[in-house]
Amino acid sequence: MHIELYTPRPQQQELHDLLDKHRFAVLNCHRRFGKTVCILNHLIKAALMHPLPNPRFAYVAPTYKQAKSIAWDYIKQFTAKIPNTRYNETELRCDLPNGSRITLLSSENAESIRGIFLDGVCIDETAQVDPKLWNEILRPALSDRKGFCYFIGTPAGMQNFFYEIYQHAMKDEKWLAFTAPVSKTKIIDQEELDAALAQMGEAKYKQEFECDWIANIEGSIYGNLVKQAEEKNRITRIDYDPALPVNTVWDIGVGDSTAIIFYQLLGNTVRIIDYYENNREGLPHYVNIIKQKDYVYEHHYAPHDIEVTEFSLGKTRREVAYQLGINFKILPKLPLEDGIHAAKMIFPRVYIDLENCRPLIDALRHYHRKYNEKMRMFSNKPIHDWSSHANDAFRYMAIAIDELPNQKNLNKRFPNAISEYKIL
Repeated sequence: MHIELYTPRPQQQELHDLLDKHRFAVLNCHRRFGKTVCILNHLIKAALMHPLPNPRFAYVAPTYKQAKSIAWDYIKQFTAKIPNTRYNETELRCDLPNGSRITLLSSENAESIRGIFLDGVCIDETAQVDPKLWNEILRPALSDRKGFCYFIGTPAGMQNFFYEIYQHAMKDEKWLAFTAPVSKTKIIDQEELDAALAQMGEAKYKQEFECDWIANIEGSIYGNLVKQAEEKNRITRIDYDPALPVNTVWDIGVGDSTAIIFYQLLGNTVRIIDYYENNREGLPHYVNIIKQKDYVYEHHYAPHDIEVTEFSLGKTRREVAYQLGINFKILPKLPLEDGIHAAKMIFPRVYIDLENCRPLIDALRHYHRKYNEKMRMFSNKPIHDWSSHANDAFRYMAIAIDELPNQKNLNKRFPNAISEYKIL
């Protein structure tokens, strides 16, 4: 018996074909793409064709109200032609004639889901979902029958589960990371898009229709450069090359975070292969981290404030580091804007390892200036927050790379710069 549930658009058919090949997928699709319709029909098809007894499938929304308003009418609409299908309005459950069941669930009462088994699940509006729902409840529920899971949504910044799981999909070749901006799908006509842009503003428009992760970060400093690096596949897997020495550059905090970037130079290319950040640890901790890695080091760079004396020890942090086996080269003290400019200039030459440097990549995306409503302009100084230390280290790396080839000129401009500590 042949039953046609719905006729997918070409873009939806492309997505169905990709989902057939992947157990796990993260779908970053623009508003009005039809992703919910697409994914619910995929669930229905999987439920009807599943070979195991009593198949169980679920659609999960952030709240019960969302699950009912977004998906319940669609479920009934697309299964209406299937004979002997039954619906439970109270439990938002659809029972199909082959014994399969599709249930609409919400993440707001996650504990009520614990203990079930699933052959397939879709999580909608993933940015609003607690990661524990996936890690502690749904992932185990899929294990015994090797069920699938699809995460769908539209970007809502980077500090949420949708961004985290998308980044995981990007680096795991067994997962599908699918992005569908409206400029690619052409589903919505240009006149309507122009009207939406005029009313929503560029940032919100890019987020909702162009699937841009950083569009809602006003005053972003490196956001477009990070996006270009992704588009040109410069944020990817970067293996350590043992034929090249590794340099480190540090932003050292006092009672605060310390950030370390590990990079190699290959011709004009900067290869950032590793990153480490921690807080409220002393220098011995970070030196130990450096020594634990199987890298052959050339230089270690630090900003000028490493010369500050620790009153409790009566020594500078540079002296302490030297006694621990790290001989720092000191970078010149440049104005913040000069350092940011240097960072922007080297960005097109930078490749960043996606796996080891995720916190650095996130920080580069997030780094931004505050908007002054009264003055109607962005401040010169970036906002100091969780992303600052990683970006300071990146800025110091740019200064080291740009300045070191011209060390003679550098020494004339900054007589105390790039000096090595000597035991007197």
